[in-house]
Amino acid sequence: MASSSALSRLSNLHNHLRPLDSNNQIEGLVKFSPEVYQALSSGRAVVALESTIISHGMPYPQNLDTAKQVEEIVRKNGAVPATIAILDGVPCVGLSAEQLERLATLGTRAQKTARRDIAYVVAGRRNGATTVSATMFFASMVGIPVFVTGGIGGVHRHGEETMDVSSDLTELGKTPVAVISAGVKSILDIPKTLEYLETQGVCVVGYKTDEFPAFFTDTSDATTKLKLGNGVLIAVPIPKEQSASGSKIESAIQKALKEARIGSAETPFLLARVNELTGGASLASSIL
Repeated sequence: MASSSALSRLSNLHNHLRPLDSNNQIEGLVKFSPEVYQALSSGRAVVALESTIISHGMPYPQNLDTAKQVEEIVRKNGAVPATIAILDGVPCVGLSAEQLERLATLGTRAQKTARRDIAYVVAGRRNGATTVSATMFFASMVGIPVFVTGGIGGVHRHGEETMDVSSDLTELGKTPVAVISAGVKSILDIPKTLEYLETQGVCVVGYKTDEFPAFFTDTSDATTKLKLGNGVLIAVPIPKEQSASGSKIESAIQKALKEARIGSAETPFLLARVNELTGGASLASSIL
């Protein structure tokens, strides 16, 4: 027998999922893949996936292969993957094989789309790859409560001077989606990021780790039951055998930071430069 919380979630899903038109869209706003729509309609587990990692995270065809592998991992664990992106101005929840291929080949020609960029990309009928904040927005909009990603954005090093803080953090403070990630990108200021998450009222949970964060909890259901209206960040460390040397990565980060130009392109530059300086070790460790 379904629990009252499960029945409540199903009711909310049906409120979100009005009938589709001939283009698998709800009132022309969001387009679902048939697999994702059927899963949500029947109450099956669905996991949201971002698409910036496909367009901006790694080169083709490695990006396409990784995207397919991640979706397959989700399916093998009994859930339905819902990769989210904006194609020709239409927000898509769940991508077909052809759409994944298209996004992968577009690469950085697809706009990196955070919450603030959604209206611009949709109105201009552009192609957008969703970041953590935009993916959370769409996942919450259609009733997907769980989102899996690599590393979230955060407070940049020297953020107290530049005020460079990722919108991922503010989204976590106002959007009720559980985000499961490998933590915060190592190029960022992790202590300040955790302080900012605390300010935003975000519950940060560590899975089998006592380093990031510094405490454990065995359930995150309280956030939903109390209707706090914010997300939960669940940090899952990558396996030791797949992790890169901490000292090697930090040395590369410090060198890249000295070379970096301050501005909106800092994160892509730093990630690419650190990958070069570590001989590909940083990218390899990010592919689980």
